[in-house]
Amino acid sequence: MAFNETFSRAAKWTAHASGRPTTFAIAFGIILVWAVTGPIFHYSDTWQLFINTGTTIVTFLMVFLIQNTQNRDSIAMQIKLDELIRALSGAHNAVVSLEDAEEPELEAVKKRYDELAARAKAREKSGRDTGSPELEQEVDDVKATADEAKDVAGEAKDVAGDAERTARKAEQEVRKPKGSRD
Repeated sequence: MAFNETFSRAAKWTAHASGRPTTFAIAFGIILVWAVTGPIFHYSDTWQLFINTGTTIVTFLMVFLIQNTQNRDSIAMQIKLDELIRALSGAHNAVVSLEDAEEPELEAVKKRYDELAARAKAREKSGRDTGSPELEQEVDDVKATADEAKDVAGEAKDVAGDAERTARKAEQEVRKPKGSRD
């Protein structure tokens, strides 16, 4: 575990440092010094071997460090995407761990999403919004609820009108002389 932790720390530091302008300037300076010393060493095989060996070693080691960094970034990105999929209403949670699926499973899911994309493009061409079917259903549900609310409000208005008429009648009855009341 100690080696993995040390390697991970070194990889993070190296990835961070290798992407800085100062690191580029140092590498460019080394190449410049090497090029300037060419005439001094008469462009010998040793002079050429020095830069070839140095760049080969750096490249070889950087491949592993870059791959480590890319793996960590990829895992972190996947976790973040999984969380977004999990948190979104209407999202298909089955795609959360899709990166672990075998190729036939991936092809089947891709085919399904290609079909969804084709339908969305067809709707877009016909001038309809591309939205999601789940969202469209929610919108329809909200419209139905709004219509029901309008109906209930209309009924309440009718009841209120009836109550107002009854109250007026009652008020008129109260104001009538005692002998003329039914």
